[in-house]
Amino acid sequence: MNTPPVEEPLPLPFLQNGVAQVAVVVKDLDKTVEMYWKVFGIGPWHFYTYGQPLVQNASYHGRPVIHHFRIALTYFGPTRIELIEHKDGDSVYADFIKDHGYGVQHLGFLVDNMDEAIKQAEAAGFKIIMDGSGFGPDGDGHYAYLDSEKDFSLTIELIQRPKNRHTPEKIYPLPEDTSHPNK
Repeated sequence: MNTPPVEEPLPLPFLQNGVAQVAVVVKDLDKTVEMYWKVFGIGPWHFYTYGQPLVQNASYHGRPVIHHFRIALTYFGPTRIELIEHKDGDSVYADFIKDHGYGVQHLGFLVDNMDEAIKQAEAAGFKIIMDGSGFGPDGDGHYAYLDSEKDFSLTIELIQRPKNRHTPEKIYPLPEDTSHPNK
């Protein structure tokens, strides 16, 4: 009796476009953003608080969750930098702080179709450990974190960006003050 050969899984297609985001969990978001601006000239930063009511649906290890975290976003070249300050509730960020302290927590990869990307990730053996959706003004936008730390020493995030974003809670530095202090 001939057993058909087992096909090796193809590389996950959402990895092919490279890293779109590098995320760092920080203790004090405002202070860290100010340092990134003053020391490296990276900014301006757009601040948001994720959790309800901004994120309409959130889960942690497959169950609904209420948590909050503040983020600041900017670009460094083509790569988005995300700084994250955990505020409350169960999250991959609270887990990371407990296990490692503060630092680079995940790499983000853009996907066009989150449902398809999740199916591909699960078929490759990765569970979703946290996700959130509905954070765009039109109810779109979805992020999902894969249980990849034990294999890759970091977490992989799948990101389906919303078509538009809400107005940031704050911007630093303010647009009229974007000349770097060391220039």
